[in-house]
Amino acid sequence: MWILVVGPESVHEREGSAVEVLQQLGCAVRTTDLWDSLDDESLHDEPPTVILVEAVDEVDAGRAALVRLRAVKALAEVPVLCGVSVNGLSRLDARDGFDDFVLVPYVPAELYLRVRRAEWRNSDFNAQERIKMGPLCIDLAAHEVTVDDRPVQLTQQEFALLRFLCQNRGRVFSRQQLLERVWGVDYYGSSRTVDIHVRRLRMKLGGAVANLETVRGVGYKMKAP
Repeated sequence: MWILVVGPESVHEREGSAVEVLQQLGCAVRTTDLWDSLDDESLHDEPPTVILVEAVDEVDAGRAALVRLRAVKALAEVPVLCGVSVNGLSRLDARDGFDDFVLVPYVPAELYLRVRRAEWRNSDFNAQERIKMGPLCIDLAAHEVTVDDRPVQLTQQEFALLRFLCQNRGRVFSRQQLLERVWGVDYYGSSRTVDIHVRRLRMKLGGAVANLETVRGVGYKMKAP
């Protein structure tokens, strides 16, 4: 895990800067100025876990930095935090596109928490009792689904279908296979049942299941990360 901090060199070097605080917290940090090249091949090989734009009072410059970052393919999906002063906070807008913000001067515990929160939202893992795919979290033990920590109510079969596809990411299943594996071999319903449940999952979970793909002429799959 490493963090990219974006901002003027003068901001990076000041006392209590994000670089100083993050390094004290044990994080690996790299820095770049707003106008530096972002075409470094190493970014494509190993992109940062989180990006922190130190806008402080210069919120417009922070927005410009975000636009440049999102234009780089390797950084397009990396969560971006905005470090902003109390004075600059009133000029931030929810439509700016930052994933979160943190107040300057930094409180180490808060900065660490917001970095880990951004990392968690975008992480993927498949464990015995929990499956995590970006903002989507499936608690298998509690039989609960959340999106960005917001609970989503699913029927038993919707939950079972979602769990099965997530546990078998990257594999394509026909509608008949899904009926047999999720509904059971004794189920005699139409394959249209699968289509209806997939449609309901997409409606309830929105962009959290953007990786749920229809494979024309075959069936469905949950894309692998």
